[in-house]
Amino acid sequence: MTDASIPEGGKVTKSLVQLDARTRRRNAAEARFRAYGLTAIVIGFFFLITLMVAIVGNGVGAFRQSFITVEVFLDPAKLDKNGARDIEDIKKVSTFGYAPLIQNALLEAVQAAQPDTPIKKAGDTKQLISASALAAVRDHVIANPEEIGQTVEFRLLAASRVDGYLKGRVKREDVVRDKNINVEHLDAADALLAAGTLTRSFNPEFVLGADASESRAEQAGMGVSMLGSFYMMLVVLALSLPIGVAASIYLEEFAPKNWFTDLIEVNISNLAAVPSIVFGILGLSVFIQFGGLPQSAPLVGGLVLTLMTLPRIIIPARAALKAVPPSIRDAALGVGASRTQTVFHHVLPLAAPGILTGLIIGLGQALGETAPLLLIGMVGFVATNLPDGFFAGFMTPNSAMPAQIYEWAKRADPAFYERAWGGIIILLVFLLIMNFAAIVLRRKFERRW
Repeated sequence: MTDASIPEGGKVTKSLVQLDARTRRRNAAEARFRAYGLTAIVIGFFFLITLMVAIVGNGVGAFRQSFITVEVFLDPAKLDKNGARDIEDIKKVSTFGYAPLIQNALLEAVQAAQPDTPIKKAGDTKQLISASALAAVRDHVIANPEEIGQTVEFRLLAASRVDGYLKGRVKREDVVRDKNINVEHLDAADALLAAGTLTRSFNPEFVLGADASESRAEQAGMGVSMLGSFYMMLVVLALSLPIGVAASIYLEEFAPKNWFTDLIEVNISNLAAVPSIVFGILGLSVFIQFGGLPQSAPLVGGLVLTLMTLPRIIIPARAALKAVPPSIRDAALGVGASRTQTVFHHVLPLAAPGILTGLIIGLGQALGETAPLLLIGMVGFVATNLPDGFFAGFMTPNSAMPAQIYEWAKRADPAFYERAWGGIIILLVFLLIMNFAAIVLRRKFERRW
């Protein structure tokens, strides 16, 4: 046995233990590559944390809203002049008829909390309360006409400027140029806050409510647009799953390999890279102008998103089918199974985890699309009420979460900007749930061979 490091003359020139210059350079290059990879991970993680902190920091305030609790005397002389408690006569009183009642109650609350307040007229308190308070009190009276003539406690939304002041969004030096509120109103808000009349708490209407006009930012909510996104995802799921999986199975298992199938495969890959706004133009011209479907309907939005999602489902589904070892097919065919039985009884169950993962990722991408929905009219302030029934929801004009966020982000009131960040939080929660479902389904259906 000889030592390979010792030449024939017996003189040792190199040792396997001692690193030469070339090996040291190679090891240094590997160390640098690992350092680059670690640096990239740290930078990516830093930007992810920065993004999440920005989203949560700017959006969490949308889930908390300021409320003013006042005791309103429901004056029969204004609400039921005939005294007959006829609901039709009560409904004839518009929201403007309730304004003096609410403003008088609010003035009493301000003067009780701040005896030296410069606010002396009831009409000067309207800047403290939301414009939606009038409708809220009117709806309560119509639902409970027997309370007319009594003093009833109401918990009403504060104005967006008051809410912004309590959250630090509105500064005292800024209200000098603001026509909607002044420093005296901010002093009154501080006094009401100290007295417990003005409080901040969780606002369920932001999650369950509908969009509101620009003058009532404090009333705007995501609920109806969430329902619109839900209906669109039902359409996308019902169409893209069978069509996408069937196309994948045919192209991968049954289609002959010729120029026609090659052309189809190239076009599917190209369609996956087409900008989403192109699908919006296609939906506008085909489904609305030519097909006559109603504008802003979730059914149209779902059809447009289905066209956009199909290539993104077909490609991973084909990859999942291709990943099944050929030995599985050969074994099934060898024991007498037909090609259809081989695909549906053996290949497809093994490829199901990858297909489901691609499907849910495609649905997640469709859930966050905005451009195609804007072109078919699914913008904010389209729907202010829930649909009459389940099936009516597919055809009733509605918005979607990403379109709603876009509309809020471009409005002037800073309260809408805060709500846009809050809407992003809700959208991210939906996306996280869908990705979590993809992981669970993959592990549930995964089979090892």
